[in-house]
Amino acid sequence: MTAPSDGGQDSIRSTRLGRTAALAGAGARVGMNYLRHYARRAVGGAKDEDRLHAENAAEVYETFSKLKGGPLKLAQMLSIDQNVLPPAYVREFAQAQYSAPPLSYPLVVRTFRREFGKEPREMFDAFEPKAAAGASIGQVHRATKDGHAYAVKVQYPGVRESLRNDLRVVKPIALAVLGLREADVAEFFAEVEARLLEETDYTLEQRRSIRLAEACANLTGVRFPAQHPKMSSPRIITMDWVDGEPLDRWADGPASQAERDQIGQALWDFYAFQVHELRVFHADPHPGNFLVRDGILWVLDFGCVKELDEDAHRRQFRMLEPTLLADDAALEAAMEDLRVLRPDDPPADRAEAKAVMRRSLELLGRPFREAAHDFGDPEFMRAIFALGEENRRNPTLRRMRGPRGSAEGLYVSRVYFGLYSLLSRLRARVRTGGQRT
Repeated sequence: MTAPSDGGQDSIRSTRLGRTAALAGAGARVGMNYLRHYARRAVGGAKDEDRLHAENAAEVYETFSKLKGGPLKLAQMLSIDQNVLPPAYVREFAQAQYSAPPLSYPLVVRTFRREFGKEPREMFDAFEPKAAAGASIGQVHRATKDGHAYAVKVQYPGVRESLRNDLRVVKPIALAVLGLREADVAEFFAEVEARLLEETDYTLEQRRSIRLAEACANLTGVRFPAQHPKMSSPRIITMDWVDGEPLDRWADGPASQAERDQIGQALWDFYAFQVHELRVFHADPHPGNFLVRDGILWVLDFGCVKELDEDAHRRQFRMLEPTLLADDAALEAAMEDLRVLRPDDPPADRAEAKAVMRRSLELLGRPFREAAHDFGDPEFMRAIFALGEENRRNPTLRRMRGPRGSAEGLYVSRVYFGLYSLLSRLRARVRTGGQRT
């Protein structure tokens, strides 16, 4: 059987040398953009930082999107937090959430042959050659068999094998963009690598999907597509096809306030139950992982899952205790427990770090201290962005060397910032009281 061409990407650079060269080429082009930027300024040109960021973001995303895997996943993760990167990077990297350039159909056929010894159309009555969605680790195709519709997620070739090298090469680029020191974030990069390697194991993802769907079955307004292990493998997942609208597009549409509140409540309860009851949670809260249909929130992807043991949960959520805002000694003890403060920190630095933490906890913990919170208030997210920028520029925080915090909290922070961002986009009013710990 001859596989039809669909105009998609025909190959992914899979060798270590090829992928390193591609990333190095992107770095060189970014460097040239900086040279042109400074040359324009030297001859009296306008200080156009937005233009520089737009040029660099386009260069980096084009390379990341073609390489897939670790680089594209990093772009997806960074696009969630609009306070980490300049807006131009956020706009470019947001494409990684569910619209990355797809692979051509012949590569999909090759993966099926390797995994099942069959082509897609030998396993299904119909299989659409054009991907319905493409992201960092794999892409989704619609298929039918015996009148039943399936979503078939196919992993990009060579993703797992190239992941560690990709992250090693991408790390200095990310550190430069974010202004971080490698020694200070080594533990956090190791945590990201561990989670990303798990995401390339589709058998593990499917087991988690089944387990978490069963555990969350009684939640109101949340549903999960049925999984089909017999038509799946370590690099292919088959589940029921779900029609619906991606969460961000639905949020930007004409939904009523009551409908927004209903979906927002389902989203809040979904995360509260997992984090505080199961201590195992969906850790990839970008909008491409959720669909809305008929007032129901559908959760599509459990590739990234984080588990917290009891002690880790205690350390993380102790910071939400309202008493910490007024009790200096308790706040200091909690920060030491989280390794945010170190024994050798000078008194002045400790005092400034505690003041920063107190401002952060007052703002970020506000939804947990209220019986209900209106995420539709634009001032709330604006205040979070402003606080993040203020903290990033704080000279004391920049001076405090050494690892700070614990890697176990990386995905907790990611989840709650992503959750706040989604609820803000929904403009939802959510009952939050009693959901804390």
